[in-house]
Amino acid sequence: MNYLAHTLLAGDDELLRLGGLMGDFVHGRPDPSLPQGLVAGIRLHRAIDVYTDSHAEVAAARALLPPPYRRYAGILLDMWFDHLLARDFERWSGQGLEDYSVGVRDLLRRHERCLPPELQRFRRYMEAHALPAGYARAEEMAAALDGISHRLRRANPVGEALPVLTRLDGPLRMRFEAFFPQLQAFAREWIDANGSLS
Repeated sequence: MNYLAHTLLAGDDELLRLGGLMGDFVHGRPDPSLPQGLVAGIRLHRAIDVYTDSHAEVAAARALLPPPYRRYAGILLDMWFDHLLARDFERWSGQGLEDYSVGVRDLLRRHERCLPPELQRFRRYMEAHALPAGYARAEEMAAALDGISHRLRRANPVGEALPVLTRLDGPLRMRFEAFFPQLQAFAREWIDANGSLS
């Protein structure tokens, strides 16, 4: 899952949400000087990623992608699932996408001092592109995929994947709609079990 999903799945706790955003930018053991709730949010991010990667619906979605895109299915599905979530955000969250997106960017601004440098840079990109709400727009998805493609070390087809994902929108949406409620339940259970950490 990508940034929009990780913040939504973290619920209303500000530090859990911030940790959800930081998860891709913190490698190894989190700095023990970070607030416990923030560390819990990073752990939640990782638990969500493990759950997602091993889920049968995600495996079925991965199998829909033709070669050579299937090799990059983790990246492509993370992005497309955020696109699907953004397109129907109010249904999944009960909140308006634009207001929620502004809140995510405000959260990063308020805590900029504790953000890893890469996330500080990405925060500026988010501001410039009105993310994560921008993920609802096909042109923003195209730009995001192109940016990811250029950051990968080897030549890859990620930057040209939007037409493929668009053609598969119906079956991918079916897999997402079967999977996401289960992921929401998993995240709620994880937060309930680890609530003392936040």
